[in-house]
Amino acid sequence: MTQRKMDHSQQGSVLIALLVSAAVFSIIIYSLLAILAAQFEFPFRQIAGDQALYIAEAGVNYYRWHLTQNPNDFQDGTGGAGPYLHDYRDPEGNVVGQFSLEITPPGSGSSSVTINSTGWSSRFPAIKRNVRVTFGQASYASFMYMGNTTIWFGPGVTINGSVHANVGIRQDGINNGKVTAGQQTYTCGKETGCDPSEEKPGVWGDGEDSSLWEYPVPVIDFNTISSDYGGMRDAAQTDGVYLPPSGYYGYNLIFNADGSVTIYKVTDALGYEEWDIDEGCKNRVEKIQDQELVGTYAISDTPIIFAEDTLWVRGTVKGKTTVVSARFPLDTYETNIWIPDNLVYSDKDGADVLGLISQHDIYFARDIPEVFEVDAAMMAQKGHVIRHGFFWFCGQSSNAERLSLTIFGAIISNREAYWNFGTQPESGFKERTAVLNFDTQLLTDPPPYYPKVGGFNFTSWTQE
Repeated sequence: MTQRKMDHSQQGSVLIALLVSAAVFSIIIYSLLAILAAQFEFPFRQIAGDQALYIAEAGVNYYRWHLTQNPNDFQDGTGGAGPYLHDYRDPEGNVVGQFSLEITPPGSGSSSVTINSTGWSSRFPAIKRNVRVTFGQASYASFMYMGNTTIWFGPGVTINGSVHANVGIRQDGINNGKVTAGQQTYTCGKETGCDPSEEKPGVWGDGEDSSLWEYPVPVIDFNTISSDYGGMRDAAQTDGVYLPPSGYYGYNLIFNADGSVTIYKVTDALGYEEWDIDEGCKNRVEKIQDQELVGTYAISDTPIIFAEDTLWVRGTVKGKTTVVSARFPLDTYETNIWIPDNLVYSDKDGADVLGLISQHDIYFARDIPEVFEVDAAMMAQKGHVIRHGFFWFCGQSSNAERLSLTIFGAIISNREAYWNFGTQPESGFKERTAVLNFDTQLLTDPPPYYPKVGGFNFTSWTQE
């Protein structure tokens, strides 16, 4: 009996050992198979991750295309609950993945739109990749100088930024950016130093870096800006300050270094005899004699000021805003902006941006300081940026000559901008080395509500 029991015990021990060995063997085998399967699947998962990224990028490109067709549509799909899913197809039309989009529309007065695109493949839907892109629509302030006619930059002018003219450019100065013209050739006349007139290339002259000259390029339409005035007036009425026709001479805007702007209604003003190419000597009302307070407003709460009247603008700008002078109906009235004193930013670090948009002209006044500076993206939609001539035959002033001019921002002038007369000059700035500095902030962050031109361009791109 005892011997039999011992046999059963030995048999049980062997069986347990076999079971343990089998279990260990199974675990090892299955682990090896899992490792082999993972190793086998790894390149496919890696490929799936790459495919997910391509699909996410396709989503960005799709919506960029969509914005060119519908520039004001910032809602993807039907607008229902949850994200709208887009099928991604291969060249044979088979669905091989999907993407979803999250659109962040531009803020008040901005043109920057953010697209968050998530993509995945049909085979590995759990492997997702994300692309986040910001597009900004170019504005008219993308150039240091933009003109609708011919331009002549003399040998004393340094231009830091891109320049464009729809006709032609004589460049005798220094350009540190692209110089482009809309015509292959143009007729150079007295206005650009040719007497008698002669045919010249779209860009020519004694400038230093002709490798940056390009012509012809597409022209830029100044007339389309008229369609923006209605929207800007609406924005001022709901989101800024709207100034109706004053019944007097217009309004005086004084920017304060504390980040506010004080607005007055001009009730009395004095005119001077001033000369320009088109009208000769003419009395133009520019010197404020009396005014009434309208109010003081924080720039942070005032992204746009729209006046249906003439404006005077001066002071120290702290913040971002756009000032517009235009009166409806647009084909009946012409309004102007006067700059009678320095107009500067509190800092040139990108935190301060001013847009000045005039339906007709922007004038530098007679009695400006000896050292004169304007920091703004200035647009004279139908006219030009100009300081008139103050000559003896118009009643010359002792302030006809000033010392220097510096502009930080941009000049958009339908007609030729000018401020010097004669080589002395008889009227203008003694230091002819006017410095025109482009505010690079305007490329990605133009003034609020500033008119746009062209399509949407990348300003940032990140992927996860």
